[in-house]
Amino acid sequence: MAETMNDIMHPGEADPGFPNAPGGWSQPDAAAAAAGDGLNAGADHWEAVRALQEYYSRHDQQDINARELHDALDEKFHDKGGIKYLYTLFPGGPISQGCRLAGLEAPAGSADSSFGSVQ
Repeated sequence: MAETMNDIMHPGEADPGFPNAPGGWSQPDAAAAAAGDGLNAGADHWEAVRALQEYYSRHDQQDINARELHDALDEKFHDKGGIKYLYTLFPGGPISQGCRLAGLEAPAGSADSSFGSVQ
């Protein structure tokens, strides 16, 4: 059964705005989850979600390391303030909360505050 209008109009195709989204993920569901966390997800949040989804699409999930993901996010968003900037978007942790909203399983150990998560 289709979950979103995009699924109805384009069965089997990924959301064009999120080409690396995992199967079953939808932006409306992620926005609802963000709202449940007290976040008003905007363009900057979705940019971070896309970055996480892209990172996961380029790596084998079993090989994703929390420290390497942390460093990759810090580098990708360096011009905006890196990890400190991402904490303004995801106060629950850019890795832990960001992965949850992106429909991804956070890497082992990412609940450690030194790896970008406080949840």
